[in-house]
Amino acid sequence: MNRKLFMTVLAAGFIAAGCSGGSDNEETQNTEAPEEEAAEQETVAENSAEEDFLVPFDETLTHVHGMGYIESEGALYFASHTGLKIYRDGDWFETDGMYNDYMGFNAVDEGFYTSGHPGVDSDLPNPIGIQRSTDGGQSLESLVLEGETDFHWMAVGYRSHDLFVMNPQANSIMETGFYLSENAGEGWQRLEPQGLDGDLMALAIHPEDSQLLAAASSTGVFLSKDGGTTFERLTEDGEFGTAVHFTESELLYASHGSEAALKSYVLDSDAGEAFEIPELGEDGIVFISVNPADEQEIAIYTVQGDAYVSSDEGTSWTTILEKGQIQ
Repeated sequence: MNRKLFMTVLAAGFIAAGCSGGSDNEETQNTEAPEEEAAEQETVAENSAEEDFLVPFDETLTHVHGMGYIESEGALYFASHTGLKIYRDGDWFETDGMYNDYMGFNAVDEGFYTSGHPGVDSDLPNPIGIQRSTDGGQSLESLVLEGETDFHWMAVGYRSHDLFVMNPQANSIMETGFYLSENAGEGWQRLEPQGLDGDLMALAIHPEDSQLLAAASSTGVFLSKDGGTTFERLTEDGEFGTAVHFTESELLYASHGSEAALKSYVLDSDAGEAFEIPELGEDGIVFISVNPADEQEIAIYTVQGDAYVSSDEGTSWTTILEKGQIQ
């Protein structure tokens, strides 16, 4: 096992208008229904607000704590120590404000869930507990444990929005350990998983079926099909897990033994296969995301700050970050 890489991963912390009037003649010629016109104006206003919020990004991207495709935004989001960085159609953007340190970041169909710490422009308490955004990060809604807990290990169902967390220390509603919530954090079920061991690296939960959970740790990659009661190891001895990600039909996972690997496990057949990946040497994959709008598109991010996107299920890869430098 590449112990040096594993310690590097741990140390890096992978383990956040106006309106105008017209003449009567112009009004007569406007054949749109009032509700259609209002909807159109609202869409224009929303697009304008997003354009003001997203600005070009051409700096170095470091301290990435999460990555994922937000379907409603049509973009790949990177959660960093200084807010969100966005890759869309070959261009890079960052947010103008909301410079929060997003930990436990999870992209979902209509936004994201996160934990972490407030940024320099924020009046949120530290830590921020569990927050969610439905507008690409322009605003956050507090769900639970604001001012109490920073969840580094958190997974969220892409469409169910169910929460699977490892609580690092006791707070007002949880003891230390694993928990599952199926109602946006209003209630929690404590899990006592059998078969899961090692130093935790990452968690994942199926997009819709919360009986399917996964974890990556210093002793391998583990899958549960019974809601976290028991876990089975998918990797060989001496191979540690670095990342896990569910699609509707598969679990994608990254591991490292003698070299970095990216594999899939087909959920309904127990079959699996290895992907072709870029030559990573001593590097390793820490985040995986599949574009829900096109499941042939896969993104990976590595310990050393490289990011790659494949549009053909791993047959070929395009480098979009090299040691944090945008490409």
